[in-house]
Amino acid sequence: MRTVRRRPTETKSGLQGVWSKMEVSMSAQRGRNPKLRNSFPKLDCVCIRLPLPGILLDMFPEDVSSQTEDSSLHGGRVRSFKHERGNWATYVYLPYHPEEEFGELLEELLSLAGAHGAVWTPQEELHLSLSQTVVLRHHWIQPFNRSLRAGLVHCKRFVCSAGRLRLYCNDERTRTFLGMEVCAGHAPLLDLVQAVDRTMKEFRLETFYKEPSFHVSLAWCVGDLTVQMGECLQGMQRVVDDHEEGPFLLRLDCVELRCRTGNKTFRFPLEP
Repeated sequence: MRTVRRRPTETKSGLQGVWSKMEVSMSAQRGRNPKLRNSFPKLDCVCIRLPLPGILLDMFPEDVSSQTEDSSLHGGRVRSFKHERGNWATYVYLPYHPEEEFGELLEELLSLAGAHGAVWTPQEELHLSLSQTVVLRHHWIQPFNRSLRAGLVHCKRFVCSAGRLRLYCNDERTRTFLGMEVCAGHAPLLDLVQAVDRTMKEFRLETFYKEPSFHVSLAWCVGDLTVQMGECLQGMQRVVDDHEEGPFLLRLDCVELRCRTGNKTFRFPLEP
């Protein structure tokens, strides 16, 4: 009897095929030769679930549990949308690198704000937003950033400045932000927003506000305190205007646009 060598396979369907053919061959041998009817044991086909490769597991880390939805673990912050595995919160922004004197000014501003009973938390990363926070599926991330890069290819570097304090509240009315509104540099900012919005439309995502108030968020507190803090805001503005070296202006050197997707940051240098 000629032995047929078969190429080993690692796939589940391939293994099932090999076992199936072996069973058919053995059944045929038993049928032709009565002496062999009981010599071959009947084989049961067992399906084994193979583990996923590590590279696939790393793409969807199990770093989100029910605890991440507990606002008490995040200073009272509430998610704008429920976390789902494979969804990546994404936004586009210009980073702000504060000067040394900014820290002293912010400390004085938050001291005044805290006197009105609210607990204010300084922003961990200062930036100027150029998009709303949207949700990307994992397989959209690379195409989304390629589209963004292509749309920014002709955008030039520029400088903008901010100096007027203003209160903002998120759409869910769960957090209030103390921001410093841009007073110079609106035109190039609008050009960047148009480029970002084109990518958003391409992926059927929400575009930026029609009449944006460009600003850098300095600190936040829980709840909607825009009315309660209105009177205090005037006193804080006087601190900014009466700065020892003249009215303080927050200066943004806009040389690089960034896109934050989950825990990944993509950088897009602007043209000199």
